[in-house]
Amino acid sequence: MEESCWLKPMIRFSNRPPECSTSLTFGVDMGLLDFLFGKTKCPQCGTKGARTSEGRTRCPNPSCQYFDGALRGRGGRHRIDGLFAPRRSDYSPERPLAIRYCNFQGQEKTFTADQKSLMRRGNHIVARVAPTGETIALSRDRIQNLSEVEQALPWVVGAVQQTGPNKRERQVLGFHKKHKSSSPLYEKIRTKYPDW
Repeated sequence: MEESCWLKPMIRFSNRPPECSTSLTFGVDMGLLDFLFGKTKCPQCGTKGARTSEGRTRCPNPSCQYFDGALRGRGGRHRIDGLFAPRRSDYSPERPLAIRYCNFQGQEKTFTADQKSLMRRGNHIVARVAPTGETIALSRDRIQNLSEVEQALPWVVGAVQQTGPNKRERQVLGFHKKHKSSSPLYEKIRTKYPDW
């Protein structure tokens, strides 16, 4: 009989705001199963994503005393047994190039990059650097030896020069090939790219 009395008030007040039925819920709150989904908060700093196992709290916040680096999902590294897989530290560039760089905090850093991996994207130079082999983007405005770096860029740019028709020429070539037709522009492009 007591169980049915306990259930009746819960059903009767289910459409009321939570503060009206706190005495009937016996301290059970909405986050009852959050521990299954990793949505618990750190007791020290309140950061979401903390884990508690075997009486030990692990927090993804680097400034917390319970910080555990294995909980931080960064950089696309793969997890192995709860820890991130170590990065390769034996990468050595075939054609090394020292890039002097001043970061946003004003710290001078020197990166050893591979000349083969140098690429310009907008206002940045993208390169693969030693010792990890990680690809980074460096702002051209902050590179101290920009002239040396840009001299190394044509080595890559020269190897990737246009060897075939551009988009418009490919469109004309494809149309006439598909329809088995010809035009003066098609003939001009065919003489320019006979092997295409």
